[in-house]
Amino acid sequence: MTDPLAQVVGLLQPSALFSKLVVASGTWSVHRSDDSGRPFYCAVLDGACRLSVVGRPPLTLEQGDFALVPAAFDFSTSSLEPPLENSETERTEIAPGVFRLGDPDAPPSARLLVGHCAFVADEAGLLVSLLPQVVHVRGEARLTTLVELLNGETRADRPGRDVVLARLLEVLLIEALRSTACAVAPPGLLRGLADPHLAIALRRMHERPAHAWTVVELAREAALSRSTFFERFRREVGVAPMAYLLGWRMALAKDLLRREKVGVAQVAARVGYGSASTFSVAFTRSVGTPPIVYARERRHPDRASG
Repeated sequence: MTDPLAQVVGLLQPSALFSKLVVASGTWSVHRSDDSGRPFYCAVLDGACRLSVVGRPPLTLEQGDFALVPAAFDFSTSSLEPPLENSETERTEIAPGVFRLGDPDAPPSARLLVGHCAFVADEAGLLVSLLPQVVHVRGEARLTTLVELLNGETRADRPGRDVVLARLLEVLLIEALRSTACAVAPPGLLRGLADPHLAIALRRMHERPAHAWTVVELAREAALSRSTFFERFRREVGVAPMAYLLGWRMALAKDLLRREKVGVAQVAARVGYGSASTFSVAFTRSVGTPPIVYARERRHPDRASG
């Protein structure tokens, strides 16, 4: 059975940028601002801290908690009682990949494994929009174990390091996201998958993206009336069913054009378009670039820049 969540994470192509162990004491605060919005994760090994993401209320993270910000543009981590406003705590690297924050003479109040990763895929913006702004998981020891493995692999210089890191990140993201796939999640893919009726329709779209789906047929798969299905899908997933299907088809098409040596007509057929011309119009409208140009630029970036 097709797993939409695994497919989305697979298309995101996560790669590790860095990870580090943070040991904090007393009052401390670290603010991060990143125009690229790289994903940020934090696992609390001991103690507690506060995570503040712009536009959301501060979140208290306790021992055993895991937090993921899929698009971290402006956020901060701090002690539960942060220092004076706008004060930034100096970080000291006391060992390779190990940083000390706050009062060096005080006993540690928190030990955190934190890191950034990157989503390689061009369609990352579309896919991240289907995920919660902040993922907070409590009491899942598997996540802390995965972060520790990721941290250790980041520091190692062993054969196959990049492949192992990519796989660990995929498992970490899937584990974190499925742990929050519930009805109280914000509108998006996770909330849709938590609805047993909508989950069937979502799996069908992911299993057979080339099928000429209609709202009526998807509603039948979900065992709901057309109107109930349409309204529930839009409310829970955040977009209309056909808009979701179009976005998923375009994400698949971009991946095929970038990674496989197939023609536009073949890609069109694989993502549900009867002709290359119809697909080209839809792709250009959605992506802003004709598919043949997109493929050439992504397969041969040196030629595109030259």
